[in-house]
Amino acid sequence: MNFSITFKTRWSDFDANRHMRHTAYNDYAAETRVRYFKEQGFSIEDFAKENLGPILFKEETSFYKEIHLGEDISVSLTLKAVSSKLERWKLQHHIFNANGKLAAEIHVYGAWIDLTKRKLATPSEKFHKLFLALDKTADFEDIIIQK
Repeated sequence: MNFSITFKTRWSDFDANRHMRHTAYNDYAAETRVRYFKEQGFSIEDFAKENLGPILFKEETSFYKEIHLGEDISVSLTLKAVSSKLERWKLQHHIFNANGKLAAEIHVYGAWIDLTKRKLATPSEKFHKLFLALDKTADFEDIIIQK
């Protein structure tokens, strides 16, 4: 599935130089992930019922083009890597400006946490469709978990 969302940027997304704040890019990427999960049938409430939540270990952002005040943007989501039991994952976002030019690329590295034990966890089988439906990046890889 090619997953992408178009957003209308907000005044609060911009800095004194009239271009989008660096942290706003990551906020839109996070919103895209939440909307993707919900579209796949897993709302924030559903995650809570499963006593499971996503956590981030690392978020890397590369900036290529400015996004200016008042521009709409689109944010895509693809799967960069995943472990066999889906306990670890890497996602990639591309953020495009109003002219369709790549403005930023964000790589997110994460896992699942048991919300009660506050320990890393393996999701149930029903979570597999979250990742299996996503398009994979050209450099997709399997994450090997060392035990």
